[in-house]
Formats: sequence, C-alpha cells, structure tokens
Amino acid sequence: MNTLLTHRLSRTFVRSLAQPTRMATQPIRMARGISTSRILLQTKVQESKIQEKHITAETIHDVTGPDSSLIGPGAQPGTIPTDMDQATGLERYEILGKREGIDVFDMEKPIKEGSGTLADPFLVPTYIGYRYVGCRGKGGEDHKAYWMKVEEGEPARCWHCGTVYAAKYLGEPGHSHH
Repeated sequence: MNTLLTHRLSRTFVRSLAQPTRMATQPIRMARGISTSRILLQTKVQESKIQEKHITAETIHDVTGPDSSLIGPGAQPGTIPTDMDQATGLERYEILGKREGIDVFDMEKPIKEGSGTLADPFLVPTYIGYRYVGCRGKGGEDHKAYWMKVEEGEPARCWHCGTVYAAKYLGEPGHSHH
C-alpha cells in the first residue's frame, strides 16, 4: 500500500514539473492607491503663543531651565553653522559652561577623598543618593573605563583594579531624595 501511494505521489510531482508555470492573465489593480482624508485643526492657538519668540542663552547665567533658552539660534543663511549655533539641550549647557571655565558635569575633577580600599573607599559626592562613576585604574594600573553605579550605603568595587567607591550624600539629612 505504501509503495502504491509513493508511486502516485511521485507521478503527480513529475507532472507538476513538466507543466508550464501559470501566469496571471490580468495584472491586479488597486481601486485607489493612496487614501487621503481631510484633517481639521480643532484647537485655537492664542495669538500671543504665535508671536512668542524663544530667547537663546548666550551665557550660562542666561539659562532659565530645560526650556527654549537652551535652543541654539541656528546659522545665518549662506553660512556654515558652528557648534554653538546648532547645539541644544545639555550639549549647549556644557558648551556655555566651558566658555566660562565651569565644568558643569564635574568631568575633569578627580575624586580625592579616600584611598580606594574597602576600609577607606573613594567618596563620590551626590545629591540624589547615587552616582555613576567611571574607573580608569589608579597609579600605574590604568585600564579602560569601567562604569558602575555607586549607591548610598553600598560600596561599589571596580572589577579590573579593585578600587572601591562609596556615595557621600551632600543634601539635607533626613530629606527624601529618592
């Protein structure tokens, strides 16, 4: 019985290979290729909002917060924009700080409080209870930066060189900072 079924299946398969491939007689056409609809704006825009122009901060003291003061003015037509022309947000804040000699993210200042051992860890200042630290080794044991989260009450240890870091909370005692 199995051989009969196998024989029939193989003959059907051979026949399907011998027949020419069938093509569609007419191309398939779509009734409408792109659908469009009308969108109505149902909110009223106040005229004061339309005329309101953002004021771009030119010094770090002009920054009013994470708003339009950190949006660059853009380049004048026909000129190539500089970093200051097109920088926005935190990048613009950092550039404004560097212009005035202020390291806004404390990137250049190494941590000097402590010795980096488990008994006397490097103390990392924080106002929010944790901070991310990049360890590059100490002394002649330099390595690629190893980033870790140092939390208050939990010392963190670098896996490469063994340096230990602990968070030093600078805010008000008893203040809810989480």
